[in-house]
Amino acid sequence: MEVLLEKCAGLDVHAESIVVCVLIGNNDNELTSEIETFPTFTKDLFRLLKWLEEKEVTHIAMESTGVYWKPVFNVLEDFFDITLANAQRIKNVPGRKTDVSDAEWIAKLLRVGLIEKSFIPPSDIRELRDLTRLRKKWIGHITSEKNRIQKTFECSNIKLGSVISDVFGVSGRKLLERLLEKGYIDEEEVESSIHGRMQHKKQSISDSLFGTINGHQLFLIRQSFKHIEYLESLTDEIDQKIDEILKKYQEEVLILTSIPGISKNTASVIIAEIGVDMSQFPSSEHLASWAGLSPGNHESAGKRKSTRTTKGNPHIKSALCEAAWAASRSRNKWFALKYWSTAARRGKKKALVATGHRMLRTIYSMLINKELYIEPLQTS
Repeated sequence: MEVLLEKCAGLDVHAESIVVCVLIGNNDNELTSEIETFPTFTKDLFRLLKWLEEKEVTHIAMESTGVYWKPVFNVLEDFFDITLANAQRIKNVPGRKTDVSDAEWIAKLLRVGLIEKSFIPPSDIRELRDLTRLRKKWIGHITSEKNRIQKTFECSNIKLGSVISDVFGVSGRKLLERLLEKGYIDEEEVESSIHGRMQHKKQSISDSLFGTINGHQLFLIRQSFKHIEYLESLTDEIDQKIDEILKKYQEEVLILTSIPGISKNTASVIIAEIGVDMSQFPSSEHLASWAGLSPGNHESAGKRKSTRTTKGNPHIKSALCEAAWAASRSRNKWFALKYWSTAARRGKKKALVATGHRMLRTIYSMLINKELYIEPLQTS
C-alpha cells in the first residue's frame, strides 16, 4: 500500500497517560518506529509537543476518547495536522489489544491515509457549542421543576393548569407568587393578577385555586420555584455570552432565521454544531448523514431490510426536528406542505425527521451561497 506520510504519529489517549508511536520512512526507506509514554499533566503535554517537533512529525492521529482528547488537541492543534478518528472505525485486530499496539495501529492507518477525519470546528464555535448545550441542559432542568410544581398542585387539588394554558406565564407567575406568600388567593387578588384577555376566566381561575394545599406542599413548591428562578438567571447569562460570540456571525444568523420555523436560539444551535464553513462537508447528503437525519442503508442479497436513520449528532437533530414542527404550523409554506404530505403517508414522527433532513440540506446550500431563504414556487 502506498505511503502518503513519511513522518507521522499515532496517539492512544487515556485519562492518566498517552502512548505515542512515531513512524518514520517511506516506500523506499526502511520503516523505523519509536514508542514513548507521557503522563497527561499540562507540563507533560508540552513535553510531548517538544518531543514530536524533535522527531519532525507533521501529522498526528488519535481516537476521540470521551473528553480526554480535548486537552491534548488544544495543546497540539497549532503545530500539527491532527486527525481525530472515530474509535469504532479504526478498531485493531481482535486478540492484539494493548496500548502500544493501539498507538502503532493508529499510526500505520494514518501513514497510508486510511483514517477519515472527524469534524472539529474552530475554537469560538466550540465555545458556542458548549454554551448552547449547557443552555439546553438548564432548560431541561427548568421544565422538570415546572412539572414537579404541577404535580404538587394536582396532589393538593389545585387545577390552575386546567384553566390557563401556561401556569408559568405572566399571570400564572403572579398567581403563584401570591399563593406561595399567603397560602391562598381571594377573588380580588385573582382579578388584579390576571391580564385583560383572561378576565372572562376570573371565576374559573378562583375555583381552580381552591384546594387542600398545606404547609408541606407550599414548602416543596417554594423550593422548586426558587430553583426555577435561579436556573432562569443562569440561562440569561448564557444567552448574553452566546450573543457576544454570534456578533461575528450575524450574516449567518440572518440567513438561518429567514427559514420558516428557525428562531434565533435554533440558529445558534445550528451554527454551534455544524459551524459556518460548509467546505468541511463534501455534500449536503454527507452533512445530513453526519447529523443522523439521512435514511440508513441495510441491504443484503438484493433486499433492502431497513431504512432507519443512523446515529449522528443528537443536538443538531433535535434542534432541526423542533424547527420542523414549528414550520409545520405555518400556513401555505413549502416545509409545512411537505411535512403534512409525509405525515399522511408515514406518520408524524417520520415526517419530522424527513422535514428536518430537507431543512438541513437547504441550510447547507444557503450557507455556501450566502443566500436568504426564498419560498419555492408551489404548483397546483
